[in-house]
Amino acid sequence: MSVSARPDIAWRMRASPQGIPRRVLLWVALVVLAVVAVMALFPQLIATHDPLRTDVRAALEAPSAAHLFGTDQSGRDVFSRVVFGAGRSVGIGLLATALALVIGLVVGALSGIAPRAVDATVMRITDVLLAFPEFLVALVVVAVLGPGPTNVAIAVTIAAVPVYVRLARVQTRSLALAEHVEAARILGVPAMRAFVRHVVPGVLGSLSVLATIGIGSSILAAAGLSFLGLGPIEPSPEWGLMLSGGRNVLGTAWWIAVFPGVAITLTVVSATIVGRSLRARAEGRA
Repeated sequence: MSVSARPDIAWRMRASPQGIPRRVLLWVALVVLAVVAVMALFPQLIATHDPLRTDVRAALEAPSAAHLFGTDQSGRDVFSRVVFGAGRSVGIGLLATALALVIGLVVGALSGIAPRAVDATVMRITDVLLAFPEFLVALVVVAVLGPGPTNVAIAVTIAAVPVYVRLARVQTRSLALAEHVEAARILGVPAMRAFVRHVVPGVLGSLSVLATIGIGSSILAAAGLSFLGLGPIEPSPEWGLMLSGGRNVLGTAWWIAVFPGVAITLTVVSATIVGRSLRARAEGRA
């Protein structure tokens, strides 16, 4: 039997544009996300120093055995700050994604079964928000609400909601016409009960796959807002804030900005790889 006749074997052998097998990329991404999860949940197990402790005498030290990622302008250990920053950066992204998923599910599903006038109004608002980049929408929201980690989470949530609303609405309309839903109605199951039991779970499954990809975008947006000084403030360890603090000394102390930037990049790319793999499986392409 040829390889082309076995889609599962073909998928395993298929390589990414960089020549790396997709399955290898997936496992690497899962390992990276596992490490980030441990950093976020149990930073004290990995960190080597107090992330807030300053030592002017050790300021701007290059990476060494004593300080794996070097020290910043205040003599704080960059490695420990990157480890502790995972909880804040990833936490904001996860919270924003979860809220966007819930709001998008409720609004989109209800819009899918609402009267035409209500549905049209919701979709026009959604289209307007989708016309702008998510980061720009989040930036405008933070400008209105003011800086702070809570407002950053709210802003990223609002920016991400339209995508979930549109998908939830499309999935709701599609599933509402499915044979098993029609059969439930014929058997006398109340319309709302049939909707909650047979339509909502299917919509939630589709949104969950999208949310896996959206986590990376939310983390990146939150880090971008923190980079602009609109998120957590010093001395809080947060990846975007650390990146901002090191941009003015890149020529003499590159490690202050590079290592938080690498952490952001690896986390976002890994989340995207896992999300796309899940979407491929959901669509039967894997």
